[in-house]
Amino acid sequence: MPPFRYRGVLVAAVLAALVLVMLAAGCTGTESVQGGTGETVTITDGFGRSVAVPSPPESVVCSGSGCLRYLVYLQSQDLAAGVDDQEKRDQVMEGRPYALAYGAQFKDLPLIGEFRGKDDPEKILGIGPAVIFKTGSTGTAYSTSGPEADKLEARTGIPVVAFPYGSLRNDAEQAEMYAGLRTMSEVLEKEDRAEEVIAYIEATIADLEARTADIPESEQKTAYIGGVSSAGAHGIISTEPAYPPFTWVNAKNPAAGLGTAHADVAKEALVDWDPEYIFVDLGTTQLENDGAIGELKNDPALQGLTAAKEGRVYGVLPYNFYNVNYETILADAYFVGKTLYPDRFADIDPEEKADEIYTFFVGKPVFCEHNNEYRNLGFREIPL
Repeated sequence: MPPFRYRGVLVAAVLAALVLVMLAAGCTGTESVQGGTGETVTITDGFGRSVAVPSPPESVVCSGSGCLRYLVYLQSQDLAAGVDDQEKRDQVMEGRPYALAYGAQFKDLPLIGEFRGKDDPEKILGIGPAVIFKTGSTGTAYSTSGPEADKLEARTGIPVVAFPYGSLRNDAEQAEMYAGLRTMSEVLEKEDRAEEVIAYIEATIADLEARTADIPESEQKTAYIGGVSSAGAHGIISTEPAYPPFTWVNAKNPAAGLGTAHADVAKEALVDWDPEYIFVDLGTTQLENDGAIGELKNDPALQGLTAAKEGRVYGVLPYNFYNVNYETILADAYFVGKTLYPDRFADIDPEEKADEIYTFFVGKPVFCEHNNEYRNLGFREIPL
């Protein structure tokens, strides 16, 4: 046979062999994913992607802000085989109750990449988890999308289950949060626990709303929340127009007209509003001069605020710290309610209630440890 024909036959044979290998891999790919039973199930994730996953997985990694929090909520933290660098940092102020409960355990795990979902596929491959969970908030600078999940799955060969993180600011984002939790629970076979968490949130919000539902609008208190974190610490002008505790306890939020997401307001607007009560998210104390607290003490433009002059400035524990701390926002709501309407919350000790909530969500009563991180300024009047 002439040389050129030999080469052609050889190339054809090699290509045919490669096709056979690829076909074989395609037929057996889902079966090769290892789980506790060696079986796989196909689920639809939060971006409509069909993903074949082991049922149940023996190990997982969580990518993206807040993802590991959901794993703890589902009482599956022992499945974590690696973490991002957020979990390995030694922080003077730790704003995440789940990290207070299990931080020592997580710090010892291998690294999967940088925080906010900046994964290192090679590191993940070296760990070899059965499933990668990936969370994000659609519409933000740190979003996770279906194509992004597809890319990570292609680079690692490991199933990637992705979903938006959600929030409790409105019905749509609350439904998003529930859907994400349910998606993760389906993979982990923790559906019962997910429903417990959702039912607990629903019952807690219903209790808060029922306590204040009949307060006439003319008697509802006006309150402002400042120093709310958003991708880092911020000062007094940083607020949450749809701050859930105000909504749940029927407080009037003067910033409510600015939308649902994070907003920065002009100091002049805050002065004009002159709210009866000011709550300070203690995440602000990560800034120099105590952030919002220092501003209320030292900024001449703010010293005329009625709440500052009359001692109605109070500390609440961080709302956002590597995404939303759902357990903390529920605990904060009881303190806000007790402060604004003490007669409606006469049976509530906010610190005891916080530990009840923390124990349910993260398995440990971490209020005192958490508050101590913020110089015990939470759930009390802040002296100015």
